[in-house]
Amino acid sequence: MSSIIRLLPDHVANQIAAGEVVQRPASVVKELVENAVDAGATSIQLLVKDAGKTLIQVMDNGKGMNETDARLCFERHATSKIALAEDLFRLKTKGFRGEALASIAAIAHVELKTKQADAELGTHLIIEGSKVVSQEVAVVPQGTSFSVKNLFFNIPARRNFLKSDTVEMRHVVDEFERVALAHPDIHFTLINNGSEMFNLPATNLRQRIVGVFGSKTNEKLVPVQETTEIVEVVGFVAKPEFAKKSRGEQFFFVNDRFIKSGYLHHAISAAFEGLLKEGTHPSYFLYLQVPENSIDINIHPTKTEIKFDDEQALYAILRATVKHSLGQFNVAPVLDFQRDQSLDTPYHLEGTKSVDPTIEINTGFNPFDAIKERPASSSASFSSKMNTGGSGLSPAPFRKEVLSQWETLYEGIPQEKETILASQHIFEQEVVTGSLFDADETESNAQNKTYQIHKKYIVSPIKSGMVIIDQRRAHQRVLYEQYLNDLHSNKNSSQQLLFPLSLYYATYEMELLQQMQDYLQQIGFVFDAFDTEKVVISGIPVAITESEVSIILEDLLSDMQSAFPTDKDVLKDRIAKSFAQSLAVKTGTFLNEKEQEHIVNSLFACTEPNVSPFLKPTFITMKVEDIDKKFIL
Repeated sequence: MSSIIRLLPDHVANQIAAGEVVQRPASVVKELVENAVDAGATSIQLLVKDAGKTLIQVMDNGKGMNETDARLCFERHATSKIALAEDLFRLKTKGFRGEALASIAAIAHVELKTKQADAELGTHLIIEGSKVVSQEVAVVPQGTSFSVKNLFFNIPARRNFLKSDTVEMRHVVDEFERVALAHPDIHFTLINNGSEMFNLPATNLRQRIVGVFGSKTNEKLVPVQETTEIVEVVGFVAKPEFAKKSRGEQFFFVNDRFIKSGYLHHAISAAFEGLLKEGTHPSYFLYLQVPENSIDINIHPTKTEIKFDDEQALYAILRATVKHSLGQFNVAPVLDFQRDQSLDTPYHLEGTKSVDPTIEINTGFNPFDAIKERPASSSASFSSKMNTGGSGLSPAPFRKEVLSQWETLYEGIPQEKETILASQHIFEQEVVTGSLFDADETESNAQNKTYQIHKKYIVSPIKSGMVIIDQRRAHQRVLYEQYLNDLHSNKNSSQQLLFPLSLYYATYEMELLQQMQDYLQQIGFVFDAFDTEKVVISGIPVAITESEVSIILEDLLSDMQSAFPTDKDVLKDRIAKSFAQSLAVKTGTFLNEKEQEHIVNSLFACTEPNVSPFLKPTFITMKVEDIDKKFIL
């Protein structure tokens, strides 16, 4: 029989490997930017067109490659990072497998320009689908420039699975931010479709975080620092009041490599225990330095997961370090709750010696001098002033003979006695003619009365029994149809703010807001200005309070980051759902009778009252027969 096992051609093997290495344009960005960091570059520039589908170009001023290395780097398992298996446990670089460039070249058009510092000329190489089209000597600057065009041109099925440009660009920005935050000493630039999104000059760690997430981030950060034999921890955590509902600003770096670890994240959450609102997550930027032989980073294709030798000790150190920082900077409450800060020594008096107070004694002071009797003329004069209503300074204390004649003060005042008999009073009487309501009206009001159970459900009687309504889901349905109607009819009503509201967001969030600006204006928002990190709002919808604006927009941005629809109708639907979810009455909120009736009446006036915008039932009905069955023994 003929053999059935055969070796795959290199281009097929590369395309299979690309399925692991290159999942989307962001994967290409990650590999190329990390290679630029490993090349010792001090300046890295990333150019992106159409979220990387059309072009991804990474230019650096690193050490570059010679003609042989430029050709060899596109071969499978070709790398300069390791030579032995033992090298896997003392890695100091980002990439080491040697499959990235080979996989990228198999599914895209790649152009490479590179030159070393001591070389007069560089190399210009063009590859299309693993095939070398041309290789020639060229005049290029020192460093390396990779251009990846038409990603997945030979695998249309993979290209069809890519999301919208907004979603793919969000992933590109994620990868760019992770590398930029890990290396604040390198100048990074990101240009998207010809416009500059990020320009991050080399600086310290705090300024790099502020440069990526906006100047408003500076006031949120609490420093964290601890050095032990196991790990060295530096970085920042955000104050509890700035916690977000999404998990966007959570970064762990181990030996300058971004990782994801649910176990370590739990340690941070435990340190914030009791300080966060329900449903919010802390933000942190923590950098861990551990011995290279104590971790294994070769357990995941994307190298975002790491195995530690002693995770429990690392957990305890990280939790204690963050908790200590929160207490040290008065973010968390201290144990001495009775401490009076007014008794603390002011800073400008610290170190000075105390001065003993001086005591002065008046040897001639006699406390009985004040009550010596005054001449009779003085008392008589004062008494006459009191009787005649005169004014003057108060004399010494009264004498007994003056106080004993107090009855004379009322001489000359006519005294009248007036006896008021109860029979002389006329009382208003209300004649009760009958019941306040007619019998039919009383019965009707009883039928329409609503009740709230456990601050979650609204019970309303109906002819056949009763209806039990989930107050949050019902309100979501009401608000969803209201905002969806506003978006389609373009009939909005706004209330002008006395003082414009300024909100600060990261760069990628500002991009999303600008794309949704027209739709938000249809709901009732009025925008005065859009900056790189700030938006000024002068008008808001009538049904929204000023304090709710930041919460609503934050929830909306969080919803849109995972998937930003390109179709206008789908986008309007997503916006209406997000607003309904943010503004709907929460479970556990007490509603008075009028509010209950408003939700019930508004729900059954909707076109689809049976389900919420998220396709969950809004109410159930119980017939009298069903209730009767519960009482049958």
